[in-house]
Amino acid sequence: MLLPSAAFMTTARPRALSIWLWLVAALVVAMVVIGGITRLTESGLSITEWRPVSGTLPPLTDAAWQAEFANYRRIPQYEAFNHGMTLAGFKAIFFWEYLHRLLGRVIGLAVALPLLWFAARRQVPAGYGLRLFALLTLIGLQGTLGWIMVRSGLSARTEVAPLWLAIHLLTALFTLGGLVWTALDLRALAGNRFAAPAHLRLVAVAAMALLAVQLAFGALTAGLRAGYAFASWPLMGDTLFPAGTPMLAPAWRNAIDNPIVVQFFHRWFAFAAAAGLVWLAMRAHRAGSTAGRAVIALVALQIALGIATLLSGVALDLAIAHQANAALLLIATVVAAHAVGGARTSGPAVSRL
Repeated sequence: MLLPSAAFMTTARPRALSIWLWLVAALVVAMVVIGGITRLTESGLSITEWRPVSGTLPPLTDAAWQAEFANYRRIPQYEAFNHGMTLAGFKAIFFWEYLHRLLGRVIGLAVALPLLWFAARRQVPAGYGLRLFALLTLIGLQGTLGWIMVRSGLSARTEVAPLWLAIHLLTALFTLGGLVWTALDLRALAGNRFAAPAHLRLVAVAAMALLAVQLAFGALTAGLRAGYAFASWPLMGDTLFPAGTPMLAPAWRNAIDNPIVVQFFHRWFAFAAAAGLVWLAMRAHRAGSTAGRAVIALVALQIALGIATLLSGVALDLAIAHQANAALLLIATVVAAHAVGGARTSGPAVSRL
C-alpha cells in the first residue's frame, strides 16, 4: 500500500475536483445539444430581453405571457416567418430558448458554488486556482456572447448573425475542452501527487485546430441555413460546385456569408479535419490510450451523420445527433491529446511499502 510521508500531507482533493469538472462537462454537452435544438427550431429570438436574475422564472400568468408574445411580435422574425402565430405556437418556441438560458444559469452556479466551496476549504491543488477561475470566467463570457448573438437578430435581421452564432458555439466547445483537459490533469494528480499537467503537443494542436475550423463551418452552416441549399451527396445538384453561384465582394466574405460556399467548405474540409484527427488517434494509440479508437469511431459517425443530415433535407433528429456527436468527438479528441501530452512527474515517486 502507499504511505505518503507526513511532509506531503495536503488538504487538496484533486479527485473530487476532477469528478466535479466531468459533471460540469456533461452539463455543457447538454447545453450544446439544447442550443442546437433552439437554433433548428428557430426559437432563439423568442425571448427579446436579457434578465439574468428575474428571467430565471418563466411567465406565470396569462398577462405575462401576452407581454412576452407582444415583445416577440415587434421583431422582424415574427413578421417574416411567424406572422399570425398563436400564443400556443409562441410558447413552443419560447420553451427551448428558456430552457437554453436556464441551463446556462445552472452551469454558472454549478461552477461558481463548488469552486467557492473547494477554495474556502483549501482543497484546490497548487497551480490550479487560476485555471479554474479562468473556466468560470469563460462560462460568464459565454452568457454575454449569447446575449450579443440574440441582440444581433432583434432589429435589422430575421435571425441571429451567423458569425456571432459561430463565436458562441466555439466558445462553448473551447470551454468544454478546458473542463475535460483540467479534469484529466486533476485525475492524474490524484493518482500521483507529483504528476505535472500534460503538455499540448504539436500533433494535438494541429488536429484540434482542424477540428475547430470544421466546427466553425458547421456553426456557419446552421446560422445561414446553408444545409438546405443542396440535399444531395457527393455532388451539389449535378456538379461538385454549382456553376453560376452568386459571389460576394470582397471574396473572403463568401467563406462566412455565402450559404453555398459555406456548405461546400463544410462538406469537404471535414476530410482534412478527419485526417488530422486520425493522425492524433494513431499517436494516442501508440501512447497506450484507447481514446484513439473513440476518435476514429466518432469521426466516421460524424461524417455519416453529416451526409445523412444533408440527404434528409436537414431532418431535426439527424441534425441534433450531428451536433451532439460533435461535442462527443471534441471530448474524445481532448482525451487523446492529453494522452499524447503525457502526464509528467515533477518530484520523487511516493514510496511503496
